[in-house]
Amino acid sequence: MMHGLRCERLSDPIGSLRLPAAATVPPPPPPTLSINIAVESPDKRVWRLISENPVVIFSRAACCLCHVVKRLLATLGVHPTVVELDDKEAEAATVLFGGVPLGQMAPAVFIGGSLVGGVESLMALHLSGQLVPKLSEAGAAWM
Repeated sequence: MMHGLRCERLSDPIGSLRLPAAATVPPPPPPTLSINIAVESPDKRVWRLISENPVVIFSRAACCLCHVVKRLLATLGVHPTVVELDDKEAEAATVLFGGVPLGQMAPAVFIGGSLVGGVESLMALHLSGQLVPKLSEAGAAWM
């Protein structure tokens, strides 16, 4: 029961108002991706992703160290682009990381288009006070 609320039925002084049937609006077209698979190789797509985003993390879903890196960056107010790789993709990614298997390097963190490394490198930057300035320089943090 609502106290202090009064409901009245208002009559329409104009009579019944008839509106024309609403025109049906077609649904918007699906978003288009900027990746042209026929033209762009996987390597080029990866490097374009790295160059177009201030922070990119190549991660594995079951990797606890990847989670630590994501949480650290979130704590600093950074919203990285995260690419979750499965086992096959991680094996293929060794070419991109100088032959080092991603399983040994995961996560692979790129800031400002350059490879920072894994969790140890990122933590070393953080503990030395160099991470936040590097993130700010890349346009990923406004501190």
